[in-house]
Amino acid sequence: MLIINEKEIQAIYGMNEAILDIEHILRAKAENKIANPHRTVIEFPQHSASVLYMPSSDLSNEITTIKTVTIFPENPLVNKPTTQGVILLSDARDGTHLSLMNASYLTRLRTGALSGIATNFLARKDASVLTIIGTGAMAFEQVLGVLQVRRITKILLVNPTASKAERFKERLKSFGINETITIEIEKDVAAAVQKADVICCSTRSNTPVFDGNDIRPGTHVNGVGSYLPHMREMDHTFIKRCSKIVIDDEFGVKEEAGELIYANNQNDWTFDELHGELKSLVVEEIPGRTDHEEITFFKSVGASYFDLAVAQGVYQKAVKEKVGIEVDV
Repeated sequence: MLIINEKEIQAIYGMNEAILDIEHILRAKAENKIANPHRTVIEFPQHSASVLYMPSSDLSNEITTIKTVTIFPENPLVNKPTTQGVILLSDARDGTHLSLMNASYLTRLRTGALSGIATNFLARKDASVLTIIGTGAMAFEQVLGVLQVRRITKILLVNPTASKAERFKERLKSFGINETITIEIEKDVAAAVQKADVICCSTRSNTPVFDGNDIRPGTHVNGVGSYLPHMREMDHTFIKRCSKIVIDDEFGVKEEAGELIYANNQNDWTFDELHGELKSLVVEEIPGRTDHEEITFFKSVGASYFDLAVAQGVYQKAVKEKVGIEVDV
């Protein structure tokens, strides 16, 4: 079995590869070539913790994966990460376990790739100002996903804790993004929203992070932060103003996307008004942006076949470039 750690993955696999692999898996999903059983969750209330098991299989390539994620919110008190994950990749022809790899970076990367793909279909071609609301763990790859598909000239960072926004800005600059893009910290959320062509929200907020009335016509928004029914990054005003709402996975969104669940429980919006899933955009079953003034929204809660996509890509590159450690299990 090939063991691949996070640093090794980051050295060989980036946003461009992730977008290509995610697009491939979305086409396969549209052709019913992906098995994606519901995830299993085991709660540990004495620790306010959860363990998630998420299986998926590529039926055409005969590869199967299971991602195991542990979420222990009290861990920072003992200097351990809140979330830890691994992906086991196996050969579905003979059952051989091929690789075990770190899942933390890959989860962030595939989520950023999803937003990049959605942005490519739904944002205006001339979009140049990107607003990032929430500068936590998921936000960096959100930036990379958008930069992969649009020529952004300015990035506005919004975060309740100014020091976190400053550190995020420095990380972007260290990555080389500051060479052609202006990066500013904006304390006024309304101003950051009103200036934006594309907005990425990746917070754990239970209440809306901006006023839907502040969104300009022609804006595209990616929402990846709220992933539980009680969380709401977007308010109902914004949902009602959207011309097109595209989701990553219908089952997951109806179970977990708090802002859409809330909207569905009101008397003026239902899930029937969704434009469709991202896979339908990729295979051109539904149109992307058709009007310069449209307000568009991509909502992502994640699904295990996205992890399958990037895990396959990493394994193939690791074998080719002789990365990782072979162990006999």
